[in-house]
Amino acid sequence: MKLSRSMKIAAVAVAAVALSAQSAFAGGITVTGGGSSFDAPLLNACKVAWQSSTGNTFNYTSSSSGTGQSNEDAGIGDINFSDSGYTPAKASVLNIPVAMAPIAVGYNLPGSKDLYLSQKTLSDIFAGKVTNWNDAEIAADNNGSANSVVYAKDAAGNVKKDAKGNPVVLRTVTTQRHYTLPNQPIHIVARADSSGTTQNFLKLFTNNPDASIKSVWTKPLGKVFTSVFPGDVNASSNIGRIQTATGSAGVAALMNQTPYSIGYFEPSYATGKLRNALIGDANGDWSGPTAAATAAFVNAGTFNAQGLLQFDYSTKTPGAYVLGIVSYVLVDSALSTDNAKAATSFINYLLNPACPTAAGLGFSPITGTVLAHDQALVAKLAK
Repeated sequence: MKLSRSMKIAAVAVAAVALSAQSAFAGGITVTGGGSSFDAPLLNACKVAWQSSTGNTFNYTSSSSGTGQSNEDAGIGDINFSDSGYTPAKASVLNIPVAMAPIAVGYNLPGSKDLYLSQKTLSDIFAGKVTNWNDAEIAADNNGSANSVVYAKDAAGNVKKDAKGNPVVLRTVTTQRHYTLPNQPIHIVARADSSGTTQNFLKLFTNNPDASIKSVWTKPLGKVFTSVFPGDVNASSNIGRIQTATGSAGVAALMNQTPYSIGYFEPSYATGKLRNALIGDANGDWSGPTAAATAAFVNAGTFNAQGLLQFDYSTKTPGAYVLGIVSYVLVDSALSTDNAKAATSFINYLLNPACPTAAGLGFSPITGTVLAHDQALVAKLAK
C-alpha cells in the first residue's frame, strides 16, 4: 500500500512522539512477521513511521491467521498475527489484541442504494436459506424507517470516547428506506483459505444468542467457510452460486466480476462495483463498518480466563457494529534478543492511537479496558 506524502509526514511526526519514551536500542534490525491478511493494510501503513523513527525494518508476509498461528508454534518470525486468539504450543506465547476493525459485508448490486441486513437475514443468506435478492426477508429489512447513531467529534474531527473507550453518542437519525431489490439469485463469495476473518464472521452465527440463528449453524466453528456451511456446499443448487477465493483481495476481485454477489472482507476492499451493507443490532440501530461503531461493539466484550476477548452479540450499546473484531499479535514473552526488543517497540506503536488514525483505513484505536489489558501484557515483553 502506498501512502501519500502528507500522510507519511504526519505518521512520522506522531511516531516520534509515540516512540520518544521507549528504551533505546540499536537500529538496523529487521523484525519479521506473518499471518493475517486482515492486518496487512494497517501493518504496512503504520510501519512507515516506525521505521523512520527507529531505523529498523518490519517485513510482513500476508497470508492467513492459520499460518500466523502455525508460524508462532514453529518459532518462525519475530511476531505473528491472527484474527482469532488460540492456545499456543508454548505457554510463554501471548495473544495481544492490537488491531480493532470491522468485517464488512460487501455486495455487488446495480445502483447506489444502501443495503440493510438484520443478523437473521444475513445468517439466512449465508446459510443458503434465502437465495434470491427480492426475498421477503431482505425486502423487510430495506423498507420502512431505520435508526442510525451519529457520534460526537472533537475539534480535530476525531470521535469522542468516554472513559470506557465507547464513542459518545451525539444523536440518533431516522432514515426512510425504499429499496426494490432485483429478482436475481444471490451469489455468495467466501474465503477459500483458513482464515481468522472467516472464523470471526461465522462466529456471529454460531455464537448468536438468537436461537433461530444459532440453531441453523450446528457444525463446529472453524476457519474454513465450506466446513461450517450448514448444508451441502456441493449440492446442485449451490454449484456456481457459492464460490470461494483466496484472501480478502481475492474475494473482492471475484465479487467485482460477479453481479448480484455478496461476501465479506475488510471495508477497504469495497472498491469498484462493491459497497458495504449496514447491519442491525439488538438496540434497534443500523450501522456500517466504521471505526467508531466497531469500538462500541468491541468494548462491550469481556476477556475470558485465557485472556481472549469474548464478544456480546446482544449488546445494546448504541450504534454497535456487530461484526467488529480484534486481531492479535502473537509474541513469545520468553525472548530477550535485540529483535524481541525491536518487536516490542513496534507493538507499542501499533497500540498508540496515532497509528490506526494516521493509517486512515477504518481501523479503530485500541482504548478503554482493552488497552489496559494490552498494556499489562506488553509489560511482560523484552524492552
